[in-house]
Amino acid sequence: MWLPLTQDILDPFRRAASSEWREKCSLSNLKFARSLFCILGGVATGTIGWSGNVLLLPAGMLFPAFWAYTPSRSVAALVAAAHFLGASRGLPQGASIFFGSQYLIGLGLWFAASLVFVAVHSALWTRRTGWPQMLRYLTASVLMSLPPFGIMGWASPITAAGVLFPGWSWFGLAATAILLLMMTTSLWRIVVPVVAGCAVWSAAFWTEPKVVEGWTGINTTFGYKGAGQPAGYEQQREAIAMVRKAAGQGAKVAVLPESALGLWTQTMERLWTDALSDLPVTVIGGAVVIQERGYDTVMVEFSGKGSRILYRERMPVPVSMWQPWRQLTGEGGGANAYLFDNPVMQVTDTRAAPLICYEQLLIWPVLQSVAMGSDIIVAIGNGWWTGGSNITDIQRASVTAWAKLFDVPLVIALNE
Repeated sequence: MWLPLTQDILDPFRRAASSEWREKCSLSNLKFARSLFCILGGVATGTIGWSGNVLLLPAGMLFPAFWAYTPSRSVAALVAAAHFLGASRGLPQGASIFFGSQYLIGLGLWFAASLVFVAVHSALWTRRTGWPQMLRYLTASVLMSLPPFGIMGWASPITAAGVLFPGWSWFGLAATAILLLMMTTSLWRIVVPVVAGCAVWSAAFWTEPKVVEGWTGINTTFGYKGAGQPAGYEQQREAIAMVRKAAGQGAKVAVLPESALGLWTQTMERLWTDALSDLPVTVIGGAVVIQERGYDTVMVEFSGKGSRILYRERMPVPVSMWQPWRQLTGEGGGANAYLFDNPVMQVTDTRAAPLICYEQLLIWPVLQSVAMGSDIIVAIGNGWWTGGSNITDIQRASVTAWAKLFDVPLVIALNE
């Protein structure tokens, strides 16, 4: 007789426990689905936005929405990692070719490169919605745009400003920043259609950046094996022939890619000045200058009258070129970084914004140069190591977007 009574007493507790268990399972499934959705969103924003097509850069604008919508800090870190790794997916192949090592080494460098981006965005994530989340994302964006964190500041959604608001200059940059901040709030439902509308409108009326009459970029296919190795005599003669051909077609300023001149020496200077002595052409070429400790990656200006160094690279590629730990140990070697030095170079009567290879993926070099009154962007690169990946396409898309935003001409010279 006691058993039915006991069951009657326990049934309400059983039903409550069962209901609570179902509720917990439901919440757990919802959290998992939400987390997976945000992570896949991060993959999409990085992969599509940084596909190498300039008109797809606005896809990266959705990243802050996925980052803010995540249910926890750990998932926010995974979203940031998914975005960064998707955007830089060509790095494993490129790194393995550059270092002549196994693909596994390239994978290790790929993940290592994402750590700064992931750490900043996970540390600044918050559950609090509205202004706190907006300010946290603003802080993360600023940190990833300036040294020291900005040294690894690839895949920044702010790059899309040139596609959304071509010709708007700093107003376009500010408008894009505001849209990105609004993406972290419930206003994303309004912002997404606005971004999509601007992107479609821009694509419908898209034109390439302006050109300057008399300026030309010369693309090459030299097979370099490293930034500091000499460019052989045959390569120099081939480059001279390209410049003479461009001059014959009316070029007044010819731009050669990064490292096209190899090690810049007095012998190299004499070779080029003698070769150009009968031509009214100025050449800007990428070269390497050896210093007491390490080397400088530079842009050199020369003609039949002589030469001068116009620009020393502000931010060489970390690890493969820039190796600051060598300076700390007194060992020396590696490329020197000049960070905020020489942001503008004077070429004839034109103020040019110089960007060498890796700098084209970062934020502060181009903004600093434009803020100092540049009339044109000159971008050079050396992509022999990219192995057919989309790395050089991403560089080209990035500088194209900046040129469109500030409505300045663009000259690109790449070695691929």
